[in-house]
Amino acid sequence: MKYLAVGLILITIIFFVMQAYSSKTTRKTESYKYSVVKKYDGFEIRKYEASNFSYVTMNTSKYSESSRFGFRALAGYIFGGNEEQQSIAMTSPVAMSLDDSVTMMFMVPSEYEINDLPKPNNKNVKFKQEPEKTIAALTFGGWASDEKIEKYTEKLKFLLKENNIGHKNNFSYFGYNPPYEIVNRRNEIVVELKAQ
Repeated sequence: MKYLAVGLILITIIFFVMQAYSSKTTRKTESYKYSVVKKYDGFEIRKYEASNFSYVTMNTSKYSESSRFGFRALAGYIFGGNEEQQSIAMTSPVAMSLDDSVTMMFMVPSEYEINDLPKPNNKNVKFKQEPEKTIAALTFGGWASDEKIEKYTEKLKFLLKENNIGHKNNFSYFGYNPPYEIVNRRNEIVVELKAQ
């Protein structure tokens, strides 16, 4: 019984040390740059800088179906699945459009221009620039799922309507944490706003 208790304590300590290390690593990851324009009760308005992205589009509207395939394709590219076998740093967040088909995007690290990037081995991986934009963002914790994404998308729609804020109806999901990070998970539903 004594050895079991010691073993459980050691496992618990190792778990929290690994989570602390993972959280520290996530904080050092380059992120999609924005400034907060205004905070509301339940969401905020942000202005995002123009940035370059790698992306892949999938013929499904389900987060559960597209997240694995999209992540595998884009992570494969940045972990050396390109003509130069070059590793490219991971960035945050992973972005996914919420349309009839899902487009998953990884931001390209700011040190690269699109023309400088090596050619992907996977022909489905493409590149584009997202212009400067103003978005509304609603943050939620835990693990994302189709049900949670639908719930918080509807909540953001309601809050925007309640505050008379016009949007372009192009909702996306932002995920900030690697799969092995269990505590302090950050997810967001975002939508581009119409010019005021």
